[in-house]
Amino acid sequence: MTDANDVQGEIDMLRQDAWQWVLRITSGDATKADIAALERWCAQSPRHAEAYAQASGRWRLLGPAIDNAMRGAANAAIRHRSPPIGRRAVLGGVLAASAAASAAFVVNHPPLGLWPSLTELAADYRTAPGQQRRLALADDVSVEMNTRTSLNVRPVANEGDRIELIAGEASVTTRSKAIEVMAGDGQASASTGRFNIRCDGPVVRVTCLDGLVEVSRQRRSITVRANQQASYSSGGFEPLLTVDAAAVTGWRRGDLFFRDEPLALVIDEINRYRVGRIILLNNDLGQRRFTARFKLDRLDVAVAQLQATFGARVTSLPGGIVVIS
Repeated sequence: MTDANDVQGEIDMLRQDAWQWVLRITSGDATKADIAALERWCAQSPRHAEAYAQASGRWRLLGPAIDNAMRGAANAAIRHRSPPIGRRAVLGGVLAASAAASAAFVVNHPPLGLWPSLTELAADYRTAPGQQRRLALADDVSVEMNTRTSLNVRPVANEGDRIELIAGEASVTTRSKAIEVMAGDGQASASTGRFNIRCDGPVVRVTCLDGLVEVSRQRRSITVRANQQASYSSGGFEPLLTVDAAAVTGWRRGDLFFRDEPLALVIDEINRYRVGRIILLNNDLGQRRFTARFKLDRLDVAVAQLQATFGARVTSLPGGIVVIS
């Protein structure tokens, strides 16, 4: 009996250690030394490798589990008008079988946006990684949502529609009805035309595809014409740019275009469309320029192409984690 207890105790310790490895690798601060240490840890015994594989598999399922639990909590809070249940409480239930230290780490350090915020979960419409969705708000107004996008729609009497873009990217088309999209601390509006709007944290980019778009922020407004892009953040407006609108909206046709872009930016963009994470550990490699076109339904080819082009070392780990060094 004692031997059985000892074996179970060893397995429990390995599971806790495996969780710590998963959390370290996905923290955004992993180094080459961390990857090498993980490989040595997994090679110690079949039990070590199995514990890590199980932890990685559970990590991949963790996002949807939190998603469902938090969505239920958000809906319940709205129905009863009570304060929403925090992520700490939700994670306590979802991770009841996990080590307490691991759960506390996940609560305090949501890694790399692997699950949505409570605000995103409570949105009227939301897309998951790799998912796109089209909304027909009226006969003459439509919205195409890109991956990882959350938004609310609020009809305004006699004034058209008002959209709140919480996070992500959307392409808006209106033929004869006023539409306003609020994002960050500004907004974009049009009565006839098409525009693409993307919100990455504090940075908002508005690209006019057709017609005219009025972009406003804190009493300042600028008019954006076809193939022009306006950007703003808490620091104010950036200079107006001339861009390739077809490349900006390539995602609508299932394409990703990169023209002489730093590899670090390319990897960040690819990560928006896939489950898991590509982690770049080589800063010098991240600064190298890259031109390519990828199909959204074949993004695994991108990793192989990066390896072939730059001769990088690629380590594939369970849970959709790929390390490039």
